[in-house]
Amino acid sequence: MMYQNLTPNLMVSDVAATIEYYEKVLGFQTIMSVPSDEKLVFAIVQANNVMLMFQDEQSLKAEYPQLEKCDQRAGLTLYIHVDDIMQLYEQLKGKAQIAKELHTTFYGSKDFAIEDCNNYILTFSQDK
Repeated sequence: MMYQNLTPNLMVSDVAATIEYYEKVLGFQTIMSVPSDEKLVFAIVQANNVMLMFQDEQSLKAEYPQLEKCDQRAGLTLYIHVDDIMQLYEQLKGKAQIAKELHTTFYGSKDFAIEDCNNYILTFSQDK
């Protein structure tokens, strides 16, 4: 099992304003966004090999109830791509607090999440 990369998912109060800042101030490009009820709830921006995800606070807290106790500045989940998710899941399921069971996402990857000793959510993912 080899870790491949890390993409932070940052909790924000306004996804549209955040991507506008990252595009205009830092030169990032939006490569994906997800609207819900006429506002953005999720977006991915990228500059060269740096990729960041931004998720609306309410949406992120609905996905991971463990974050309800966190304010926005503490609402960080880490999304880590791996090459053998089944091996890692088997390795961690008895050692780590599972925050979200192994599942296939709507976009086809296999994911599961743990809650670390600092209450950070680490989501592990393997593409198809």
